[in-house]
Amino acid sequence: MNKFLDDNFMIQNEFGQNLYHKYAKDMPIFDFHCHLEAEEIYENKNLPSITYAWLGGDHYKWRVMRANGIDEKYITGDADDFAKFEKYAEIMPKLIGNPIYHWTHLELKNYFGIDYPLNKDNAREVFDKCNELLAKDEYRPRGLIEMSNVAAVCTTNDPAEELKYHKLLAEDESFKTKVIPAYRPDNALYIEKEGFADYIKKLSDASGIEIKNYTDIKKALVNRMEYFKELGCMASDQAFAFIPYKRASEEELNEIVEKKLSGKNVCPECEEKYKTEMAIFLAKEYKKLDWAMEIHVGVIRNNSKVLFDKLGADVGGDAQNDLAYAENYANLLSAFEENDGLPRLLVFPLNPKDNYPIATVGGSFNRANDNGMQDVQLGTAWWHLDHKEGMIEQMKVFSSVGVLANFVGMLTDSRSFLSYPRHEYFRRILCDFVGGLVEAGEYPADEEFLGKMIEDICYNNAIKFIKIDL
Repeated sequence: MNKFLDDNFMIQNEFGQNLYHKYAKDMPIFDFHCHLEAEEIYENKNLPSITYAWLGGDHYKWRVMRANGIDEKYITGDADDFAKFEKYAEIMPKLIGNPIYHWTHLELKNYFGIDYPLNKDNAREVFDKCNELLAKDEYRPRGLIEMSNVAAVCTTNDPAEELKYHKLLAEDESFKTKVIPAYRPDNALYIEKEGFADYIKKLSDASGIEIKNYTDIKKALVNRMEYFKELGCMASDQAFAFIPYKRASEEELNEIVEKKLSGKNVCPECEEKYKTEMAIFLAKEYKKLDWAMEIHVGVIRNNSKVLFDKLGADVGGDAQNDLAYAENYANLLSAFEENDGLPRLLVFPLNPKDNYPIATVGGSFNRANDNGMQDVQLGTAWWHLDHKEGMIEQMKVFSSVGVLANFVGMLTDSRSFLSYPRHEYFRRILCDFVGGLVEAGEYPADEEFLGKMIEDICYNNAIKFIKIDL
């Protein structure tokens, strides 16, 4: 029987263990999609407590606490820090098979030297030890990032943001990790939202362009792209509930936007037309800038209206969608290509049923390039798929219909400075997957090639794909 959290944790075969310890373990991290705040990194204040670090904004943990019947006051409410932590520790033994169990214990081991399971009985001991270390200078945000061997992060930023703290960090030579903005224009895409007109006013103010219609929105977005580019941006991200595909003329889109800005609602067909043409426009601009484009798709958001009305968005009320959008995706990529605007593209579906359609449609658009990689990729197992089974399934699909050696690897998609062990978790699963193929006799034991491939998937491929200069 394997021992929990030992050196070969999650790796069940000898060849995979060798790959991990020799090639994966010490590779740097490029976290090309996360939700860290540049302001927190720049100000570099000590985290108030382990409760703040773990439960301050982590809807993954909030969901499992609710699933165990924990009262909301211990989750997002006004209970004191230790009371919340104790409730979290209390449910921990129940989370067998859940990645949160693994992430929690990897974080305890890697950052705090705690290598035993967390539970209610030792909650006070663990709480005190973590807080004692978090009070030290080396456990401030920058120290945690450096401790995790992070070479660069791409934060997620709205086009209207000032990016003040990105500028300050770029000027600070004492901090070696690059903190780069990634362009996320969701607020300009979501024309159906009640706050769309208010957002367009913000975008207008940020760009200095008076926005009256669709044409003006495009001008303003390009203006902000140029601003982001000055600060090193090389990636964009956009989230869709579904992949749209319904074409429209510029004239029709101007009318749709003018109607929305006048305070009227737009019909679902108009919404889809707007999002389709906006996606085609954005893709072409990204191609001009040589930016990578990320698309996250397939979320049903804010399912519980009671929870949303009480706490707002991003609090654990989202789920996988099951819409069929493969044909729209194929048509949209073809439109990108015909418009001379197919950028390097990563697509992250949230439903595993979509892995094969996303991967095989994307594989229809690979072409000659300067980096030797497939330019349209199935993205990393994301959110509700960000666990052992989800990662293995993604690797199986990627290798079955694509080229696993070209995979860009892991990202945290996290708001926590303690989340980097997720990269270790991924690397262990990756090495187990590859080692298992070798030990089954399905691939030769070519350590030289496979070791280099593991290093590439862990770090090098993402650097090449996003084209970050380090």
